[in-house]
Amino acid sequence: MRVGTVRSVEPFPEARKDVYRLEVDFGEATRQSAAGLTDNYTEAELEGRQVVAVVNLGTVNIAGFESQCLVVGVDDAEGDVVHLQPEREVPDGTRVY
Repeated sequence: MRVGTVRSVEPFPEARKDVYRLEVDFGEATRQSAAGLTDNYTEAELEGRQVVAVVNLGTVNIAGFESQCLVVGVDDAEGDVVHLQPEREVPDGTRVY
């Protein structure tokens, strides 16, 4: 897993589930992800934030979009997804261990 910064967020109406298309900058590489964060986060809230993502799972094709990493999160008490992020800014690409 690595920490990256969300550089762009777009709606993804072609997907069966309500997800965003994200571009996440991991320092030496930028990857795209289909992330189900639409219930709790607006596009403006996500852009520029750091997230934790799994980057070595391979790719998944979702409605013609190649998702190259998995942004991770947890459910809160109401069952809504909360994305994980470092408590303070770290360099993009930092390994999570």
